[in-house]
Amino acid sequence: MTKTCYYEMLGIVRTSSGDEIKKAFRKLAMQFHPDRNPGDQAAEVKFKEINEAYDVLKDGDKRAAYDRFGHAAFENGGGGGRGGGGFGFSEGSFSDIFDDLFGDFMGGGGGRKRGGDRSIRGSDLRYDMDITLEDAHNGRSSTITIPTSASCEDCHGSGAAAGSEPKTCGMCNGHGKVRSQQGFFMVERTCPTCHGNGQVISNPCKSCNGHGRVRKEKTLQVKIPAGVDDGTRIRLSGEGEAGGRGGPNGDLYIFLSVKPHRLFKRDGPHIYCRVPITMVAATLGGEVEIPTIDGGRSKVSIPAGSQTGRQFRIKGKGMAVLNSAQRGDMVVETMVETPVNLTKKQKELLRAFADEGGEETSPECKSFFGRVREFWEDLTEKG
Repeated sequence: MTKTCYYEMLGIVRTSSGDEIKKAFRKLAMQFHPDRNPGDQAAEVKFKEINEAYDVLKDGDKRAAYDRFGHAAFENGGGGGRGGGGFGFSEGSFSDIFDDLFGDFMGGGGGRKRGGDRSIRGSDLRYDMDITLEDAHNGRSSTITIPTSASCEDCHGSGAAAGSEPKTCGMCNGHGKVRSQQGFFMVERTCPTCHGNGQVISNPCKSCNGHGRVRKEKTLQVKIPAGVDDGTRIRLSGEGEAGGRGGPNGDLYIFLSVKPHRLFKRDGPHIYCRVPITMVAATLGGEVEIPTIDGGRSKVSIPAGSQTGRQFRIKGKGMAVLNSAQRGDMVVETMVETPVNLTKKQKELLRAFADEGGEETSPECKSFFGRVREFWEDLTEKG
């Protein structure tokens, strides 16, 4: 009986690439899988045939032999998918097919580490740091101490005592997982011998108990750049937890929190400051001196007749801008303060001021009460 060409089984041509072969196999395997065709003997036979074809064509050496000799290359113990006319795969070849078909969904494929090369990247760490608004403007250097894990110095992170070394797990051959076939399914589970590490340590290091890492505190110098804002994140590469089995360290992330300031309120690159002024200064005009975030001082001229809420902008006296030579502005908002605890004479002077028509000099007040009178008059007319 003439066997069907492997290329025809998969619906491809002899010049098809490896990716094209895999794509065709996946499509057909999903189509004819026994779980999708329960009780269909024809689908089961087809599934076995496409597996046989793929096992040969995905391997460069087998494919070359097949292209040259055809099916005869694998007859009489020639090393193909069939032995003596029956269908059969070695456990290794079926595992490889399983990886090719389902590896993307179950962590298999090219990302699997073998033969003891199962290094693990260390975990990232987070450190929360409170800084002042002055620190955010000027920048600063700070020393911090963090609890972390570091590579064991005695075993150099291997976990094995001096004079010994980890060995590839004989149960899983370094995969970290073992597989067993149940019908047409391949069940994968963590290796019970090495617990997924791919290695076994017969003589563990006494300093780290075979873990390869020890707990310790680490002191670091942190550079906070000028212009950072609340919630800014600083990344220190390689300063996180130590990696396992020679893997790279994780990173350290520092999250900054800017504490509220007693005088200033920040809005992006700009700073706002509310300044109380006396009734006399607001009426006659004057000058007020205020501090700036950089530690200096600035004078603001208050025009006569200034009201609460009037704003004055001082260019370039705001916050530093991150990674820039620019600076924001400072906005000063006046707040006219009503005097309290007046002496008898001060009260008499204010009454005399009112008697001289002082209320007429308050335009906002005059305008408001004028609108009130109009409102009452409208109500009276309607009544």
